[in-house]
Amino acid sequence: MLILVLGLIVFLGCHMLPTFVGLHDSLKTKMGDGPYRLAFSAVSAIGITLIVIGYGDARFAGYLPIYDPPIWMRHLVLLLMLPVFVLFAAAYLPGHIKKRTKHPMILSVKIWALAHLLANGEPQSLLLFGGFLAWGVIDRISLKKRDLAQGGPAQVDMSHAVRNDAIALIIGLGIYLLFVWKLHELIIGVSVIG
Repeated sequence: MLILVLGLIVFLGCHMLPTFVGLHDSLKTKMGDGPYRLAFSAVSAIGITLIVIGYGDARFAGYLPIYDPPIWMRHLVLLLMLPVFVLFAAAYLPGHIKKRTKHPMILSVKIWALAHLLANGEPQSLLLFGGFLAWGVIDRISLKKRDLAQGGPAQVDMSHAVRNDAIALIIGLGIYLLFVWKLHELIIGVSVIG
């Protein structure tokens, strides 16, 4: 489980950097925008790789569950996961969804993490999904403070709002259906409906 912990520290630590505005801005200024983004992406990729390897290793290590969710919880998780991919897509498609939720990607991560905490009681799952949920809450609070300091959230271009919302819905629901049908099993090794 050490690799999982290391991956979470690297990935979530990197993503916590913007919450420390002074340090974040200083690094961006010293490195330049392009090199900063490249370094951020590289560190994120290393963190995700360690998380995937560490979580996979921990799943097969045979840790006893801390709690065993009831079977009906799967239905609640399926329902909670429904908006996750739509919100994630909406983060890149300015429209009513993005404007109303303000930070749809962070909201999608928080819902994803909460849903998976409800469905998984093993220590590695609590660590993984609890870590992402904690990051989402901290980052959202930080973003709210940063938005207030800048006079409110960034304005969303609403010129193609209806079209962008429709695209986000189609992409999000399509990916959701693929995950329910087979993709979750292919990527994660666990069938959603089996």
